[in-house]
Formats: sequence, structure tokens, C-alpha cells
Amino acid sequence: MEDTMPPPRIARSRKLPPRAVPITFAFFMSAIMAFLMCCVIVGVNTGIDAGYPGRVLSTYALAMPVAFLCVLTVRPFVLKLVGAVCRMPG
Repeated sequence: MEDTMPPPRIARSRKLPPRAVPITFAFFMSAIMAFLMCCVIVGVNTGIDAGYPGRVLSTYALAMPVAFLCVLTVRPFVLKLVGAVCRMPG
């Protein structure tokens, strides 16, 4: 019996180009850290009850853009600090 499956197609990559790595890293890092910090700070300040998720999300709406801009701003300085403390690969 002969295999009748068509040959596989070469999928186009949906990934961003390498030049987008610093911005993408800053976006994901700030998104995750801002969310975790909002969860902790809102819980400590107002307690965890039925309104907790709404308070976290409204706080996150402000914190995420601020965190993103902060990560983009301090990234060059942090890279210099890391270079001063660590032997870099390569």
C-alpha cells in the first residue's frame, strides 16, 4: 500500500527577528514581575478576599507600562553592572 500523504510544507517562521530580543525580553520580564509584585503588594495592603482579583488587575494596568519603561531604561546600566561583576561568555 502506497503512502498518499502530501509532502510536508515548510512553515514560515512567525518568530520576531533577533533585533527584537531586547524589547521582547523587557516586555515579558516587566509583565511577569509587575504582575507578581501587584499580587503581593495588593494582598499585603488590602487582604485577599472576593475583590482581590479586581484590585490586582486595576493595579496591574498602571504597573505594567511603568515597569516596561523602567526595564527599557535601566537595561544598559544593568548590563554594565553584570559585565563588571561577571565574566561574560565568548
